[in-house]
Amino acid sequence: MYLIVGLGNPEVDYANTRHNMGFNVINKLAKKYEIDVTKNDFKGLYGTGVIEGKKVILLKPQTFMNLSGESILAIKNFYKIDLEDILVIYDDIDTDARKNKNKKKRKCRNS
Repeated sequence: MYLIVGLGNPEVDYANTRHNMGFNVINKLAKKYEIDVTKNDFKGLYGTGVIEGKKVILLKPQTFMNLSGESILAIKNFYKIDLEDILVIYDDIDTDARKNKNKKKRKCRNS
């Protein structure tokens, strides 16, 4: 199972800003693959489904961005998802918008 997380801020003020790019990507994936992202648990909104034959969870943490790890860690631990199977989508002001940047992160302290 894969976890795809879109970061953003839950307040209306951020709805149409680059800070909610992660939420927008999750919304598009949910629509394209008919995944209902309305379950409210793990400090986030999420839904489960299948993308390209793989089981996935789409997650939009409902904490502010700097606390989104709480939501991600809770769902990761509950579903026993390996770190290698987590994709986090967020805005990065330092990245050229035409380039895709993939980073491999070290393990979380609480994982």
